[in-house]
Amino acid sequence: MDIDVPLRELGAIDTTTLREAILSQEEAAWHEEEYRQQSYDVHYETESIVLVFTDGSNWPNIEVRKEPGWDRLADAAVPVMNEILGKHYSKGGRIIRAMAAKLLVGAEIKPHRDRHPSFHCGHRIHVPITTNSKVQFMIDDQPYQFKVGQAYELNNQKSHSVVNEGTEDRITFIFDYVPAAVLRALAESSRNQGPEE
Repeated sequence: MDIDVPLRELGAIDTTTLREAILSQEEAAWHEEEYRQQSYDVHYETESIVLVFTDGSNWPNIEVRKEPGWDRLADAAVPVMNEILGKHYSKGGRIIRAMAAKLLVGAEIKPHRDRHPSFHCGHRIHVPITTNSKVQFMIDDQPYQFKVGQAYELNNQKSHSVVNEGTEDRITFIFDYVPAAVLRALAESSRNQGPEE
């Protein structure tokens, strides 16, 4: 969503339980769902554990599915998401994606903008789980340093990229939240279009 600024700081968040849950996952868990890596070239050098996901097909009448990561991480992730949403966003919306995303040592996510209409309508929230001083996150050619214990909203309509030149993987918990007002507007628009003649 275009939030008028490149990055919005959402303040401190206790990620201790979520961090422990994510870091305790076996290596195989990072390869259960590889849709993002296979579908988007910019995410080829990433791994993820997906809790809920939509590929956005049939927008705005999307299907949001629980993925394998839900059973293992939801108990730790849902309280973090609820705390952030309760403090900063209107009630009644819908989480359409949630995942732990890993950028491997020496890997990069090339500059891109998130193009699908769902990214125009949803707030993209980042919660750092691990990072290091040599992770370079760029938004519109400006560097940003994310900190563990903080939450952020990314303006994913601006060009953004990440490079991990450190000695440890960078892991971020990411979720997309579509507000209730947007959902209502999309539903109304869909109804008004009616069937094609």
